[in-house]
Amino acid sequence: MEYVSRAPRPPLDGLVDDLYYLEGASPYARLTLPPMPGALLIVNLGAPFRIRAGTDIKTAEYADGCVITTPTRAVEFGYPPRTRSVGVHLKPWGLAPLLLMPAAELCDRPVTIEQVWGRPAVAELRDRLATAAGPHEMLTLLEEELRRRLRETAGLGLVRHTSKVIAATNGAVAIGDLSMAAGVSTTHLAQRFKELVGVTPKRLARTQRFATTVLAINPAVPIDWGDVAARAGYFDQAHFTHEFRAFTGLTPTQYVEVRRRFLREHPDHTLDSWPLPAD
Repeated sequence: MEYVSRAPRPPLDGLVDDLYYLEGASPYARLTLPPMPGALLIVNLGAPFRIRAGTDIKTAEYADGCVITTPTRAVEFGYPPRTRSVGVHLKPWGLAPLLLMPAAELCDRPVTIEQVWGRPAVAELRDRLATAAGPHEMLTLLEEELRRRLRETAGLGLVRHTSKVIAATNGAVAIGDLSMAAGVSTTHLAQRFKELVGVTPKRLARTQRFATTVLAINPAVPIDWGDVAARAGYFDQAHFTHEFRAFTGLTPTQYVEVRRRFLREHPDHTLDSWPLPAD
């Protein structure tokens, strides 16, 4: 697969981790993305793809693209034989200035971009992207569209600052301490987070700790799970295993087996750092 990414220019750099272009055949027909402390926006330029966000939600088809706020559980993508898209990895609060509805309404319920920005605007954007000279021009066009859609968002500064503290501590911070430092009640902080991130600060901290822990695991070497759990600050290994199942549907041992399968079957693949084969 061809994967091109770059960081955005100000002011988007305070909202977006990177913009990317993806084209080619997926290594597997279905890939599972464990929860990450961030949001995702995809503009699809190829055949429709399918998404299932949780076992209680039916798989749905997305032709124009999708918007996913910070998830609380794994998201499964079903890819066509060849896929082509541009997208944005956003910081937890990064989607809020681009939405016209509270992020909580989209929590674990991906929607199409048309549902957020309207069909005429999305159709025009996809046409411009499809006729661009190449990936770099496409990313510039997408960045310009995002800049144009930015709007003032009440409470963004509070949520951004608190989210950065959560990230800096890898989620190991008391929410009461965060609200006290910000000079607001825990209820007010939770409400702002649900409006702008889609989840409470406590939930974001759980996701941050899980993601930080899992991304630090090297599947190529033997793993002492008790040591991993202790270093991450979980009560014990049983607590760690429970969190793993809640976020991925897998035990830690099963997760590593799947990661090793990916690395064995597709060494040095551009997507080998996070998605899991779901087949």
